[in-house]
Amino acid sequence: MSYEEAKKAENGQNQANFYKEALEESKAFREDYKKRKAIVKAEEMPWENSPDGRIKHVINEKLNTKECAIDIYMQFLDADGKSGKHRHISEEVFLVLEGKGYDLHWDVDFHLKDEYTWVWAEEPKKFEWKEGDFVYIPPYSTHQHFNGDPGKPARLLITTSRIPKALGFDWHEQVENAPGYEK
Repeated sequence: MSYEEAKKAENGQNQANFYKEALEESKAFREDYKKRKAIVKAEEMPWENSPDGRIKHVINEKLNTKECAIDIYMQFLDADGKSGKHRHISEEVFLVLEGKGYDLHWDVDFHLKDEYTWVWAEEPKKFEWKEGDFVYIPPYSTHQHFNGDPGKPARLLITTSRIPKALGFDWHEQVENAPGYEK
């Protein structure tokens, strides 16, 4: 490194306390963390009539639990029902607790030159599932869940990561609302 370059590094008069503030914030977080819920009782889990359908939040950032990395909810699909269609930058995984059906996934083709370019498949891939199955959905793939049983509801336990959001990628889009959703 040249002497001139080293002198440039010493330019400027702005002052900050970022490191000291980070230490104080971390201490405050740890104190708050001690007060957070380690157990969420079934009756404490809130219901939501969402654009994606009827869900019950198990773990959510807004529930003030000790879990800081993932969100979990149960999705309820009526007999022959379906969820909304959406996509998010986080992967999604789910366990089929009850019922049988299928998913449609529109995978994404991603390019980055001067800006992000996303192109979703015209035709979806179909993935059939039944009680006990585990399903993986890749990041930012548009997807939709369908109950394939005309006589029985389905229940899915869905998990997504909060980490992409914390990294600045809070990309979550509702492409199509679930049937019967009222704003």
